[in-house]
Amino acid sequence: MGRRKGSIGIALVTGVLLVGASACGGGGGSDKANGDDAKAPGKPSASSSPSPTKPAGPPMLLETITPQTGTTVGVAMPISVVFTNPVAAKARAAVEKHMKVSASQPVAGAWHWFGDRRADWRPKTYWPSGTKVKIDADMKGVTNGNGRYGVRAYTHTFTIGDDVRADVSVTGHTMKVTRNGKAVRTLSINAGSAQYPTWNGTMAVIDKQEKVHMTSCSVGISCDKGSPNYYDLTLPWDVHLTQSGTYVHYSTGDPNPGSGSARGSHGCVHLSMSDAKWFFGQVKQGDPVTITGSPRAKASADNGYAAFNLDWNQWLAGSASGEGTTSAL
Repeated sequence: MGRRKGSIGIALVTGVLLVGASACGGGGGSDKANGDDAKAPGKPSASSSPSPTKPAGPPMLLETITPQTGTTVGVAMPISVVFTNPVAAKARAAVEKHMKVSASQPVAGAWHWFGDRRADWRPKTYWPSGTKVKIDADMKGVTNGNGRYGVRAYTHTFTIGDDVRADVSVTGHTMKVTRNGKAVRTLSINAGSAQYPTWNGTMAVIDKQEKVHMTSCSVGISCDKGSPNYYDLTLPWDVHLTQSGTYVHYSTGDPNPGSGSARGSHGCVHLSMSDAKWFFGQVKQGDPVTITGSPRAKASADNGYAAFNLDWNQWLAGSASGEGTTSAL
């Protein structure tokens, strides 16, 4: 299924959201940067004792930091920082060093850049449950390599909750849900059809909504009301997996999913109404949903929060400063 809009960003200071297309289917400020060379009363003039200066210009700002401060998230949740303007490759190592990640127990991890505006930090393996995490992004005086300098610091704190995982077998038509290593339930599912297969791989839950308006036109499947692939529906119990539009949810067009129904979705994972409501109540942002058995490739690591679709060497290839261990919290 498909809906008009979806978001993976969480408002940092104001209410700005990082917005992208979603649902089952295909597919800077104007303030001057503040210098630190202002003269104090009684000090010599700049001509007799010059102070170091930073070029005046527009500031380097952060658009979003996810997770939102004060939240409890799943074991696969990365820290995702989005900048309002591009960060040059030459400046990324310094920027990474000014985004300090601290935790209540040591955790190995690294930053990875997706393009020039988004940097995510993920642990080498899943976070341990119960870990308390803090990110201090002190950008004051830090350059983005393109003439902008940071003017403020940002701090977010969050907690890693229970280790809830869902493992979906496309060919087996099942979803196995575990909590802290113990099996909870096995649910019957249908995944994507041969024409619209579901993404493989591990996707951390982006968010969830009790109802989502989904349309085939919004994700480029069909805008023709006469097409068998056309839909315009509001559906319940929606767990959001990719920015391109993958959900786990209930569909009126597939009310009894499982191996006997022989129905395929437009890329989403379908559950029965009761199972969809139950699953909705079990999961939170950052819980990993791993899908196997689909003919489709793994979702891109930046298609939502699919960081664990890259192996560790691939992840490090996108880091400017390499692997490190969290500071003590």
